[in-house]
Amino acid sequence: MRFASSILSSLLKPVDRRGFKAIVEKHDGDAYGKSFNSWQHLVALLFAQVTGSASLRSIEIAFNAQSNQHFHLGCARIARSTLADANARRPAAIFAELFAGLAAGLGRKARQEGAQVLRLIDSTPVPLAAYFDCAASNGRIRGLKLHVLHDPEANCPLRADITPANVNDIAFGRGLTIEPGVTYVFDKGYCHFGWWTKINESAAFFVTRPKINMRWKTLRKRSVGDAQGDGFVVTGDREVRLASRGDSKLPLFLRRITIRRDTGDVFDVITNDASRPALEIAACYKARWQIELFFKWLKQNLHIRKFIAMNENAIRLQIFAAMIAFVLLSLARRTTKAKLTFKRFAELVAMFIHSRRRIAEIEKPPPVNASGAKSRRHPGQLELAYV
Repeated sequence: MRFASSILSSLLKPVDRRGFKAIVEKHDGDAYGKSFNSWQHLVALLFAQVTGSASLRSIEIAFNAQSNQHFHLGCARIARSTLADANARRPAAIFAELFAGLAAGLGRKARQEGAQVLRLIDSTPVPLAAYFDCAASNGRIRGLKLHVLHDPEANCPLRADITPANVNDIAFGRGLTIEPGVTYVFDKGYCHFGWWTKINESAAFFVTRPKINMRWKTLRKRSVGDAQGDGFVVTGDREVRLASRGDSKLPLFLRRITIRRDTGDVFDVITNDASRPALEIAACYKARWQIELFFKWLKQNLHIRKFIAMNENAIRLQIFAAMIAFVLLSLARRTTKAKLTFKRFAELVAMFIHSRRRIAEIEKPPPVNASGAKSRRHPGQLELAYV
């Protein structure tokens, strides 16, 4: 019989085992758990994310129930205590670096000449007050923050970081490598004049919301042109400079574009882009909603709300495992050219996680056993037909 990989094995194919081993050696990831190495740990946490296993016991029972699949996965049976120890000790940087490598492959798409390249930046809170009291607080939540650089065209995260909740969002932004020609879209939480200047000096662009207390002086009004967009209207376009004390010498060209949503809300966006029409700039800011949808899908379909351990290292591992699961599912869906929605595709992967079938045919029913339909009657045998 021809060998067929399981769905879980096919899902893991994009992971370069040799490259992963190098990452583990770099961080000395197997120093305290050679009997349960980093690869087995990765497979166990990805299995938990995809299948929705929400506790150490459920991971142990569900994973060990299919022990006949472990050999081809390069794994063995797991125990709750072993998994708990690995969650507490193994460096989360291993999973973080693996995610970065996989995300780079997912987001690598050929740029069309003259095409607009967007990068969305935002963060989402990860409340942990129910798990331990010592979690950092930013005044609103006590826990961690997940920061993401998102590619809306490929619909995938390109970079992620996890920080205490009291770390300002701009710390993640300032650590990013700015690509020339790219437009970075973010909200007012990333207001930092030094960073804006860095983006401008790197021949890149930004689109953001100004803070309420910023004061502006209009230098010149520009023609709005075609002002009607999808769900919004551009009502103003002005070249401005900051009029606050000490800020008026900011060495940037700035435009202030006023937008009115169909709901009646009116707000401004600021950009250093001098050439594109105001309608395109407004559409860029509207695209920021895609990263909010990504966070919503991540929280509703993977496990970054309920955690299987009560220490920060385990929580970081679980969050990065969720990000890796998202990338692997996206890669599998893109490779197989599945016409299913992402949610439906993820549900089928969870349902048939240990089935030996091609992942490209995951939505098709199993083939009918052709041998069972053949008649075993001898050609010379009398056959009675009941009417």
